[in-house]
Amino acid sequence: MAAPIPEEDSPDSDQNAVIDFLSRPEAYGVGADRVERIDTHISVVFLAGDRAYKLKKAVSFPYLDFSDLSARQRFCQAELEVNRRTAPGLYERVAAVTRAANGELALDGEGEVRDWLVVMRRFDGDGLFDRLAERGALDDELVEELAREIAEFHEKAEPRPDFGGVASMVETMAENAERLGHHGAAVFDEEKVARLDALCARQLETISPLLESRREAGFVRRCHGDLHLRNICMFEGRPTLFDAIEFSESFACIDILYDLSFLLMDLVHRGMTSQANLLLNRYLSHMEEAQAVLEGLAALPLFLAARAGIRAHTVADAGLAQPDEEEGRRLLDDSRAYLDLALSFLEDVPPRLIAVGGLSGSGKSTLARNLAPGLAPVPGAVILRSDVIRKRLMGGDEFSPLGPEAYTPEITSKVYGTIHERAATALAAGRSVIADAVYANRQEREALAAVAKTCGVPFAGLWLEAPVEVMTQRIEGRMESRIKGTGRDASDATVAVMKSQLDYKPGKMDWQPIDAGGGEEATLAAARASLV
Repeated sequence: MAAPIPEEDSPDSDQNAVIDFLSRPEAYGVGADRVERIDTHISVVFLAGDRAYKLKKAVSFPYLDFSDLSARQRFCQAELEVNRRTAPGLYERVAAVTRAANGELALDGEGEVRDWLVVMRRFDGDGLFDRLAERGALDDELVEELAREIAEFHEKAEPRPDFGGVASMVETMAENAERLGHHGAAVFDEEKVARLDALCARQLETISPLLESRREAGFVRRCHGDLHLRNICMFEGRPTLFDAIEFSESFACIDILYDLSFLLMDLVHRGMTSQANLLLNRYLSHMEEAQAVLEGLAALPLFLAARAGIRAHTVADAGLAQPDEEEGRRLLDDSRAYLDLALSFLEDVPPRLIAVGGLSGSGKSTLARNLAPGLAPVPGAVILRSDVIRKRLMGGDEFSPLGPEAYTPEITSKVYGTIHERAATALAAGRSVIADAVYANRQEREALAAVAKTCGVPFAGLWLEAPVEVMTQRIEGRMESRIKGTGRDASDATVAVMKSQLDYKPGKMDWQPIDAGGGEEATLAAARASLV
């Protein structure tokens, strides 16, 4: 369909006519009865029929320049390419808005190009992850699926050692300090701004060698760059990352944990620390380079603080520009909350090592998952689960049963050795750790306690006890769910395995006994009480 455009209009300086054209249903032909328009500071998205058309505004900022028509074409193509890595079915093509000799505009018509669009398939807005979070629908299964998607994306992402490292964080910190300071006491507590800058500088000095070693080792990659809940949606039945940054290589070529930290920070800011902890742990369990990723967790406090600092000044900008006074106040209050959150990530909190042991079906993994989010530092403890580690060491999927060859004493010894090695790495990185395994062998328990002693952190062992009939019921329920395809659990333990464990001779048990025969909440309360 076509629409007239004034002859004197310049394609590089005035998009009003193009925007007006794209705002009309007739621009899109059959199937577009109405057009919804969504504006951001750098783009306009038109929802028409079963497609979305994204126009880049002819604007220029210090971090991007869309003022030139050829640049908008280049960045539209770049947007298509970077987002097809994670959402190939969502991003379809780049289209032109053209003007014919008679002055009429059209999509991919005849004549000169007046602007460029990214054409996407339209998805249900209720499937955006920020909306799922707002209505309490971001359940554990979705978080686990999301963690897997991100881990797979990060493992395949192109290494970019020409970016990242110390220089990148110095630039980010300087920008945060300048932008937060720019708003002054009218928006932020100046003492808090100064303290954030000082704490970030101190943290950077400590981890500078780590950042550089990670850059050189290939952990700075061409990532998403803007990975928060609003840029994730359900599409074709799976969590899908979209709207990755295309306009700045320095924004997108970053440490993979800095990419993940935006999403973790977003969840914590929303009061969803349990989901943040689950996301982090499931991400860690899917990463092939587990040891190196655990070492990188030493940078997480600075990464989280930097992300929260960025949100503090960008939300403040939005609040000051908001014409609605009440909404403006709300945004400014939110920006201050982000500043407080940034400071909280940098609190000096010593880690600890906790073991959760017990026979199969006693509820070890459930307690570990419930306990982890509440263990400092935020977003909680790293969980090292023997069932998952065994599957990874054997090269299998964690939800596929292993044969008896995976449960020999030699393999089991390797599993426990891996738990202890990774626990030491995570503790050295400043993260609390929960070791989740049977630990019926006294030597295994002593070896784990020795890890804590070597790392100089507090240690507590919890021994879960439950009646045989309760453990039997739990294992049978787990097996039944697996058969039906409704349950996903790494444990291969059967009732027969559990009953054979009753003959174990654990020796002197100096771990704290926990009655795990009741519900999850009662077990969690008992465990927390023993850890005070």
